[in-house]
Amino acid sequence: MFDLDGREIGVVGCAVGASFAVLVAEEMFASGCELLVSVTSSGQITSQGAPPYFIVIDRALRDEGTSYHYLPPSDWSAAPERLLSRLDGTFKDGPRVFTGATWTTDAPFRETEVAIAPAQARGILAGEMEAAGLYAFASARGRDVICLAHVTNQMGTIEGDFEKGEANGTSDALAVVSRVVTCLR
Repeated sequence: MFDLDGREIGVVGCAVGASFAVLVAEEMFASGCELLVSVTSSGQITSQGAPPYFIVIDRALRDEGTSYHYLPPSDWSAAPERLLSRLDGTFKDGPRVFTGATWTTDAPFRETEVAIAPAQARGILAGEMEAAGLYAFASARGRDVICLAHVTNQMGTIEGDFEKGEANGTSDALAVVSRVVTCLR
């Protein structure tokens, strides 16, 4: 736990994959957590410019198993609308932040050219591994969860492609998280 711009923040590192991220989320809310902000590394599907940048995930394509334990089958898991609407206009300056859809997969090597093309056609901005499960959990349990994708690569399409930014993206990630928490709490 530490103070970030006057707010008590906790960081859980390496909660990779929807099943583990949701397990951690369940435990955090049982322990008194009020708002979960997930920041995951992700690969670019539809370009918003050169990485790195962030995406406030408004909905995630459900291509993993965890979300189906919380919600009936459907294509998407969505962020709580009441939280998204409060974030509107929050990121006019500072690190680049976009809002859009991602594709949650529990098999990252499934992100082949054949799979990426339909994702692009659906307007998906990035691929990641947690948001669909976390949003399904949030919906089923009535919890406040916002997921951010830190787009750090272009899906291996460029040699040596993996850019997190200064200090491996830590400063920018904390700046974005601080704005989210300030806006939502």
